[in-house]
Amino acid sequence: MRIGTGYDVHRLVKDRDLILGGVKIDHEYGLLGHSDADVLVHAIMDALLGAAALGDIGKHFSDTEEAYRGISSIALLEHVAGLLKENGYSVVNIDSVIIAQSPKMAPHIENMRENIARALSIELSQISIKATTEEGLGFTGAGEGISSHAVCILNNDD
Repeated sequence: MRIGTGYDVHRLVKDRDLILGGVKIDHEYGLLGHSDADVLVHAIMDALLGAAALGDIGKHFSDTEEAYRGISSIALLEHVAGLLKENGYSVVNIDSVIIAQSPKMAPHIENMRENIARALSIELSQISIKATTEEGLGFTGAGEGISSHAVCILNNDD
């Protein structure tokens, strides 16, 4: 068994869609980034890649590559799933948290779980997503950005 952790953060800005867990959420701000800036999926990808000792998302999906400009992070997660399979790993479980002052995440979490489970070809019961605020503290509490943490366990199937 292998354990991995991941973290990501992006700034909230006007004139961008807010995409988390592959779900477009109605909000006045979106996350700034080269791709769709889905901090939840980015944290999960880094956890998975780290557990498999395959580097990080920057190694696989450079933010200077035009091919990744505006790309769906769910599509990138599907690629990571392929890398895991090629290297003999399967996902045991993923636990993650979104840190955001707003908007409320609860109405969207099941759709996020479904998107991530589908991209990784795992059962819904293998992915946990939680959300919290920082009670007005720090950059996320001030509404300047959103961050996410993820941990995972992989099996080495070889």
